[in-house]
Amino acid sequence: MGGGESTEFIRSARAVGVLWAVCTLCFAVIEVVILIQPSWVGTQQLHYRGGRAVPPSGTLGLFEVCLDTEWPVPECRGSLHTLTPLPGFQATAVLVCVSLCMVWVSVGCLCLFRFCNAATVYKICAWLQLTAGFCLALACVLFPDSWACAEMRALCGERVDSFSPGNCSVHWAYVLAILGILDAGILSTLAFVLGNRQDALLPDNAKDADGKPEFLPRHWALTRSVKKKQRGVEFDLG
Repeated sequence: MGGGESTEFIRSARAVGVLWAVCTLCFAVIEVVILIQPSWVGTQQLHYRGGRAVPPSGTLGLFEVCLDTEWPVPECRGSLHTLTPLPGFQATAVLVCVSLCMVWVSVGCLCLFRFCNAATVYKICAWLQLTAGFCLALACVLFPDSWACAEMRALCGERVDSFSPGNCSVHWAYVLAILGILDAGILSTLAFVLGNRQDALLPDNAKDADGKPEFLPRHWALTRSVKKKQRGVEFDLG
């Protein structure tokens, strides 16, 4: 790789890496919103004839059921403060919590860029984000399968069954969870690509016969060599 190509390679890799890190942090915040918001399903706007009892209206999440009242603030029942999920959605809540932990661990791994080989860090984060997306996908499939529970029947009527919400419909938190699966897939794929591109910056004595990086005790010295090479390119640009 020539000097000009190497310079452009490093600059583009760093720019994409910063964008990936920012998106990873945003995804971690989105995961928190998905977990705690009581807006996975909600009642539909239905019209009832006179003389019939009007069923309750509100929304439901993994930890709380919120019913609409005459006041602007809904009345929520549940145990969000103790992080105890509703009985019917315990498995879904556990999967979302595991996904959340995986994403935040990948955020914490961003600090390792100062001490470890960037390619290794990218690949670790990629596997963490891929696991997070898999757990979130399982949660999104398991959630509608758990609709035949007491909490859903109390809010959405007796016609509720698995994958049939009765008088309710999915709300924005569940849609956001589905988008989170796509986000996790994109971020993990990008991290794998960045990790493979970073391998090209390693010196030749850091690679085995197949051209793959060797993860040996001399890894720290090799990492310093790569960083010195990057700083030298930046100095030439200045």
